[in-house]
Amino acid sequence: MQLTGAEIIWESLLREGVEVLFGFPGGAILPTYDALSKYPQIHHVLVRHEQNAAHMADGYARASGKVGVCMATSGPGATNLTTGLATAMMDSSSIVAITGQVPTKALGTDAFQETDITGVTLPITKHNFLVTRVEDLARTIREAFHIARTGRPGPVLIDVPKDVQIAQTEFVYPTEPVRLPGYRPQPSGSPEQVRKAAALINAAQRPVILAGHGIIISGAEDELVELAERCDAPVATTLLGISSIPESHPKCLGMMGMHGEAYTNLAIQNADLVVAIGMRFDDRVTGNLASYLPHAQVIHVDIDAAEINKNVPADVGIVGDAKAVLKQLLPLVESRGHGEWWAQIEEWRKDVRARDIIHQEFPDEVLLAPHVMRELWRVTGGSILVTTDVGQHQMWEAQYFRHDRRRQLITSGGLGTMGFALPASMGAKFARPDEEIWCVVGDGGFQMSIPELATIVQEKLDIKIAIINNGFLGMVRQWQELMYDRRYVATPLLQPDFVKLAEAYGILGLRVTRQTELAPTIARARAHRGPVLIDFRVEEEVNVFPMVSPGRALHDMIRRPLHVVATDMTK
Repeated sequence: MQLTGAEIIWESLLREGVEVLFGFPGGAILPTYDALSKYPQIHHVLVRHEQNAAHMADGYARASGKVGVCMATSGPGATNLTTGLATAMMDSSSIVAITGQVPTKALGTDAFQETDITGVTLPITKHNFLVTRVEDLARTIREAFHIARTGRPGPVLIDVPKDVQIAQTEFVYPTEPVRLPGYRPQPSGSPEQVRKAAALINAAQRPVILAGHGIIISGAEDELVELAERCDAPVATTLLGISSIPESHPKCLGMMGMHGEAYTNLAIQNADLVVAIGMRFDDRVTGNLASYLPHAQVIHVDIDAAEINKNVPADVGIVGDAKAVLKQLLPLVESRGHGEWWAQIEEWRKDVRARDIIHQEFPDEVLLAPHVMRELWRVTGGSILVTTDVGQHQMWEAQYFRHDRRRQLITSGGLGTMGFALPASMGAKFARPDEEIWCVVGDGGFQMSIPELATIVQEKLDIKIAIINNGFLGMVRQWQELMYDRRYVATPLLQPDFVKLAEAYGILGLRVTRQTELAPTIARARAHRGPVLIDFRVEEEVNVFPMVSPGRALHDMIRRPLHVVATDMTK
């Protein structure tokens, strides 16, 4: 079958199971877009900015477990993808990005809209390709999908010059297993290392399991719960590990780290054994490394060998897929209890409950972001999928929304990307069309993605948008308050009227300013068929606590003040 390079791209995507693609056309990718009319099986979503195409592909990948695909033209189209690719790289999300490029004869001449996108994206992709022969195109696409979805997932970019898209060749899609020199992901762990890990677990008196994103990526949630129950160990999660264990489960301690609960961080710092699975000991998790895990031996399980001993030395390092390694480990772990250890954790929990602002009394007109998060959880019964940006609203969602369902939270972790939540929610909606999806976003990050409201309407996506509107770049303002003597430079925000803005796009816009308005407004949004935007006008100068300041030990937290918040809000 003689096909053009453009047709080969679409034929190859079909064979990889692609059903939806997010993109924006331009001159260098136009032959491929022209051929799209022959492939109605693939739904193309026209975004309003290429960065959001990458975020949509990312949201689709995280919600579905499949590879998300995005497309852009050369030059500015390709460079606009980079923030989304970096986000996916930091969070191990499987994306394939296809970009157009100037013709091969023009490469290196600074032709119109030429950018060396493979050079630009080398540090922020798992791999990338420049295809200069049409005969190599189908094989390259197959290899790109294989790399993106296997081992530690990540983004892969394929750059295709315009003349390669136009050229013709015999199309035969490779069906044999992909074999790449130097790339052999091994799912199973070393049996010797697994036996050593089991021995440490069986001997521990104060164990803690640290569950990361790798649990969710590998689908190891059941094995994680079984391990926690068998060895009677508490489970702390990273931000991206949230929903790896139901937060209502008695073994779950919730999120750890910079804004994790005090009892979670204290348990980690007092543990005699830490079992870290599918996480990379990010600085937001560890605090000051010099004072991290002062009493604990460390078992570290990760599919990426580069993560073992990178930040925290491991007494036992196991390279392998989380699900496969846990299946090896479980038969070797003894069933036992740790009553004294749990009694200590419960003492720490009592203090946290006394400080929790949800349990304090506030006048009705005092609307705090935690009120919004807890009421969103209560009214929906925790049945929804949530996407967030980065910042205060992200931390409050992690603290006050109880995540009991799998793949329930999609957020930007490692890169901390403002503008991520709205396009990610759209990608997630395409992945799970029957799911109720809420985009929880700050008023700052939302303004980076506003143009995609048009895409939501054009695609008829039923997405609910909750803007946590405090009139600031909230987390930056918090740091300015605590570390820069309240010098609020470049953080107060001038905003549009978000309700009128929603209405301009044909979206139902609502506003909430009081606690008593929360439940009926959320219920009204849920009942409405179609997208809804809610402007939650929350108090401005409210901080996320606990907080481990940069450079401090994980147990050296600024605690949630007792009654101070209420005093400040009513003065």
